[in-house]
Amino acid sequence: MGHVLSHFLAVANILGRMVMMFGLVLLIPCGVAYWTLDGSLSVFLDALSVTLGCGAAIWILTYRFKRELQIRDGFLLVVLVWLSLPLFGMLPLVWYLPELGIAKAYFEAASGLTSTGATILTRLDELPYAINLWRCLMAWLGGMGLIVLAVAILPMLGVGGRQLLSAEIPGPIKESRLTPRIAETAKRLWLIYVTLTLTCMIAYRLAGMTPFDAIAHALSTLGLGGFSTHDSSYGYWNSPLIEAIAILFMLIAGINFSSHFVAWRAKSFSPYRADPEAKLYILITLASCIGVAGFLWIKGIYTDPLVALRYAAFNVVSTATTAGYSNTDYALWPIFAPLWMLFLSGFCTSSGSTGGGIKMIRARILFQQFFREMIIIMHPRAVSLIKIGRSIITNEIIFAILGFFFVYLISIVLMTLALTLSGLDEITAFSAAVACLNNLGAGLGAVGPAMTYASLNDFQIWLCSFGMFLGRLEFYTLMIVFTPAFWRR
Repeated sequence: MGHVLSHFLAVANILGRMVMMFGLVLLIPCGVAYWTLDGSLSVFLDALSVTLGCGAAIWILTYRFKRELQIRDGFLLVVLVWLSLPLFGMLPLVWYLPELGIAKAYFEAASGLTSTGATILTRLDELPYAINLWRCLMAWLGGMGLIVLAVAILPMLGVGGRQLLSAEIPGPIKESRLTPRIAETAKRLWLIYVTLTLTCMIAYRLAGMTPFDAIAHALSTLGLGGFSTHDSSYGYWNSPLIEAIAILFMLIAGINFSSHFVAWRAKSFSPYRADPEAKLYILITLASCIGVAGFLWIKGIYTDPLVALRYAAFNVVSTATTAGYSNTDYALWPIFAPLWMLFLSGFCTSSGSTGGGIKMIRARILFQQFFREMIIIMHPRAVSLIKIGRSIITNEIIFAILGFFFVYLISIVLMTLALTLSGLDEITAFSAAVACLNNLGAGLGAVGPAMTYASLNDFQIWLCSFGMFLGRLEFYTLMIVFTPAFWRR
């Protein structure tokens, strides 16, 4: 017991510092609230005081237990950070909108920090600037948080994550571990992330957004967070130009950020061609845009094929990249289109991107394994290998991915059953499970693109919150902490 406690206290020391760092981010909405006089300054100042105070108290009380973390400590730290930060992120929401209650306020903050984009809020256009900015800022932080997590922590997991193969991540990141080089890599990734966000912000502003909307939506777009400052999302502007900019940056955010890193360093686009995921990701997404547009045109939903392409392209890209924006209520389309879009959200984005789902690299290996099995059945003595580029995928990696995929599917099934048992209809339950586990946000039925999660009861809200964390932490990272073996010596 003492051994477990010492490990926990060592992790808590790091957690305290991270809570304080998170608290400092609250200075941004504090400044906005002060500048705009939107009436929310007091709740942000209170949240700032509580967050810094709690972080400092945890850090001071556990300072004597400070030491270098072991591998299992890293797992525990990641889980504690992702589960505890929404507690502090929700404070401005629950204090400014006390009618939300703890469950829904936590859900909103968790949705932001996991870059899911599911919301329980309505009348967004009337919310204070600082509240809306805080939501989008959490989505932006969550997006990069996932990348840093993937680079620093997931190599330790034998679950078909970052250790899949050396070709999965081009350049120096492929061999990254928890070393000083990780800190340098993280700085470069942050630089790229910030640069892309600023570029997106400028593009939105030039396209006609107000400065505030441009800032908020740039944060949410690069984080693939899906939060908007308007109830009608991108339908508010009804602008093909703004939608085209969003499509471009959502596609960029869905590519492995290590490819952006290497391309930036090499001043060349060749790293994207070498990326084993990027080509398939772009090809499948764009082909789906054309296919859905053709389907909608044939079905007579849109009589003009260019209009059909406009709405199909925006909503397909938004769903496939798990951003979760919308410019129309696509739940009203023939059911094939939204179901296909939900399917895309499960695998389309690249590993090391801000998107959710099982990632393209795992889907590609599973697809190749399917054909490998057929060859072995027809030719039992044949030697069949799975290769990505020049790298051979070992059976250990394949087995790990198969296990991961099983956990992914069983999580969807169990969460759907639990939601239906609690009273949701089948379409709403299934789509909510898929949307939360894939960190997509909008589902179908009562949680469709024109709806919110506000109609769900507290049990359903907590379950969806857990689903968002489960998907964002790639299942094993969260589940391993709850196993007895994790806590034994």
